[in-house]
Amino acid sequence: QQYYWHRFFHHQPDLNYDSLLVQEEVFKIIDYWCELGVDGFRLDAVPYLYEREGTNGENLPETHVFLKKLRKHVDEKYPSTVLLAEANMWPEDSASYFGDGDECHMNYHFPVMPRMFMALQMEDRYPITDIFDQTPAIPETCQWAIFLRNHDELTLEMVTDEERDYMYKAYAKDPKARINLGIRHRLAPLMDNNRRKIELLNCLLFSLPGTPVIYYGDEIGMGDNFYLGDRDGVRTPMQWSADRNAGFSASNPQKLYLPLILDPEYHYESVNVESQRRNTSSLFWFMKRMIHLRKKFKAFGRGDMKFINIENPKVLVFTRTYLEETLLFVVNLSKFSQAAEVDLLPYKGYVPVELSSKNRFPIIKEDGSYFFTLGSYAFESFMLEKVHEGAGTNKMLPSIQLDKWSSLLSPYNKLLLESGILPDYLMKSVWFTNQERTIHSVEIINYFTLPLPRDCAYVLLVEVVFERGLAETYQVILAMAKDGQAATVNENYPQAVVSKLSVGGEEAILCDGLYIPDLMSVLLKNMASGETIQAGKTTIKYCGNRMVKEYIDAHPDVKPRIYAGDPANTSIGYDNSFFLKIYRKVDKVVNADLEITRFLTDNANFEHVPAYMGSIEWNFEKEPMILGMLQTMIENHGNGHTFMLERINNYIERVFAHDHHGIATRELAGTLIAPVGFDELPDDLKELLGARTAEQARLIGMRTADLHRTLASGITNKAFQPEEFSLHYQRSLFSAMQSLVRETFDDLQKERPLLHDAVKDEVRAILGRKNDILQTFKRIYSKKLDAIKIRIHGNYHLGQVLLTGKDVSITDFGGNPLKTYSERRLKRSPLRDATAMMRSFYYVAYEGVFKNNHVQLDDVDKLIPYARLWAHYMSGFFMKAYLEGVKDSLFIPEAEEDVLMMVQTYFHRQDVIRPNTLAFGVGYEGKYGGIDGRTSLAPAAAEQYPV
Repeated sequence: QQYYWHRFFHHQPDLNYDSLLVQEEVFKIIDYWCELGVDGFRLDAVPYLYEREGTNGENLPETHVFLKKLRKHVDEKYPSTVLLAEANMWPEDSASYFGDGDECHMNYHFPVMPRMFMALQMEDRYPITDIFDQTPAIPETCQWAIFLRNHDELTLEMVTDEERDYMYKAYAKDPKARINLGIRHRLAPLMDNNRRKIELLNCLLFSLPGTPVIYYGDEIGMGDNFYLGDRDGVRTPMQWSADRNAGFSASNPQKLYLPLILDPEYHYESVNVESQRRNTSSLFWFMKRMIHLRKKFKAFGRGDMKFINIENPKVLVFTRTYLEETLLFVVNLSKFSQAAEVDLLPYKGYVPVELSSKNRFPIIKEDGSYFFTLGSYAFESFMLEKVHEGAGTNKMLPSIQLDKWSSLLSPYNKLLLESGILPDYLMKSVWFTNQERTIHSVEIINYFTLPLPRDCAYVLLVEVVFERGLAETYQVILAMAKDGQAATVNENYPQAVVSKLSVGGEEAILCDGLYIPDLMSVLLKNMASGETIQAGKTTIKYCGNRMVKEYIDAHPDVKPRIYAGDPANTSIGYDNSFFLKIYRKVDKVVNADLEITRFLTDNANFEHVPAYMGSIEWNFEKEPMILGMLQTMIENHGNGHTFMLERINNYIERVFAHDHHGIATRELAGTLIAPVGFDELPDDLKELLGARTAEQARLIGMRTADLHRTLASGITNKAFQPEEFSLHYQRSLFSAMQSLVRETFDDLQKERPLLHDAVKDEVRAILGRKNDILQTFKRIYSKKLDAIKIRIHGNYHLGQVLLTGKDVSITDFGGNPLKTYSERRLKRSPLRDATAMMRSFYYVAYEGVFKNNHVQLDDVDKLIPYARLWAHYMSGFFMKAYLEGVKDSLFIPEAEEDVLMMVQTYFHRQDVIRPNTLAFGVGYEGKYGGIDGRTSLAPAAAEQYPV
């Protein structure tokens, strides 16, 4: 009914426009449509609502008076109804139809549209920046509507004559494409069907201030037919499929209101929704992702906009900010690659995080200068994320005054470090594993100095006493950084800064020494030379095998860098040849990580681990304390978690892209100990799951079996000799599980009042099943099991598996970092590793649903069954390969019912390892499964979503 408004006033000249009668008639019309559920009204040609003799009828005061009355009427009777003005005018005139927030809610920003096309054609940002400079501020409750195309022509009224002539030459090569003061083309023909240009303009549309309006067909790249006359060329039937009449109508083709597009380039049989929906690389999917992405960030719709001026005019850079949310956009308007140096000084210490991939870019440094290299028609979008409070500045840091560096641990300074500086530093360090516990005291119990080329570093043993629980010992390395080195640490690794420092009047910083390149290099060189350092009655021994010495002799200028590895420790990479893991939490007992890695490398020749190369040991009177371990750097393509997360994202795209005829509602094939193989599945399920993903899951299962068989072979090594199960041990297993259940249910009961109402009933149901769960676990000691215990990984999940391209490599045998070193060395059933890996597939499946930028809340209920299906079969492929690999091994009982019971027990035990995260998913798992099936008490997404 968008034209009724226009016709009502313009075609009844006998009406008295000032009479209350006319207003009442209009209000009745509005009421009629609102009662039917209409959400809003487009006020066509609203500047010409009234006519007055001697004027052109444009922008008359009577129009604004009436709009205020209309708005008041709508707000009082239908407060959620929107009035959208079509005022094709310059920004300052068009903005008047917002009033003071008491006329129209929205207004088309006509001048922006042609200038986006001009900027792209001219390869110059000026048309865009200029029109927004001319755009006045509008009331906070109002919004512009911006668009690339509408149902009319690409209107060129709000440009100069010269600009209009330029646009005709660029975008209307055939004179018949012109109409009135515009061009009757759809978006794809305007862009010569160039996908990169189409995507770039849509990215601009979604990122500039205002609400994007998309004209039907442009989301799939439909063509036009300007030979039809008037504006009919851009109003042809929507192309839904390759079927009769493009799926638009089942009538005789001659009866269609307009003919279909038959141009070979845009033919409805090749350009249609159905075909593009099946291809996740299509324009349809690009637009879908952009819409989902825009909904994730409020700054798109509500944020302000600031242009950042740079020297290269072909590059447009701007920010959108709303409250604490700042988005950065970098746009290359050129057909060629461009370089851009952007001044981001106000954001120093921030990290740009790419919106779609969530990839983190280098931190913005102290001078604010940031360099981008952009491909043809590239559009980059980032969230500017602060590393931590005070990033890029030392204003909030404590300060230490020293006469000389060697006095750092004088009694006064030692007390200063222990009383406040070190506790604060520990609490902000990611490797400090007990941040949820309250620190009672911190004491430096021992230290030695590590000589460096210019001074030295202090290697401290710090004992942390908590208000509850056992004390723990951590390794902290303190070094001094000055001048440029201090700036580098402060800018790139602000989390490593401990305090400000003044040494003999010279300013510096006290920092984590592992972020100083000189110290990183010294550690490896000391290992190559077998360096020994005496510290009182103790010695620190740097041990490296022959390969390390040979490498240093051949590469004296080795290049070290911090390596993104285990967050509970700190790893340093050397020339992609070695990596040194520095243990943060240490103890005077055997280190399980070093012990197992050395056994697999030196005693078993197990090829699927990074080989042991050396260690750093602090030798006391009894047991050595392991400070670090050196291993070969495995060339890899990421770990199993990132690989599977990418695969689950692709899987979700396939779910959306195809009609799978109820695959997710089919009965799941296979059981915990008799899973099905990929080749046994029907073809449609194979296509959905993907052969490559299934093969990777199978390979991980094979290598896990190889690992456990190797660990069970150490019969001559006391630390690796297998031990038999006993009823006493089995009863102790139940006791430990009972404690975990009690702790979990206590925490859940405590947190229940804080939960959303939607899940409280299901939480209550789970709390009522405590005895059922205990009865399930009690089976573990119903009879003596015919099985043995061996050393196991202990913290096994997809993130511990590196993908090398042809095979996999298993890393990090240190066990659960929250447990003591002695507990990590206990022998257990290897089925704990196997079921933990199975659980990891569930974690990644739910993470793919809940943390996917392109999944909306409305999609979650649909996707949860598909997540279960994916996790069921992928963990099944893993388990099938594993059980085949360990067949006839002594650690697997002969009786199938015993194997099933153990797998069920260990598999479901994973749910209560993190009692503070159980409640997140009860609302979903209560609906889709429980402890009696293959799913868990709570979905694995709880790993990432605490209560």
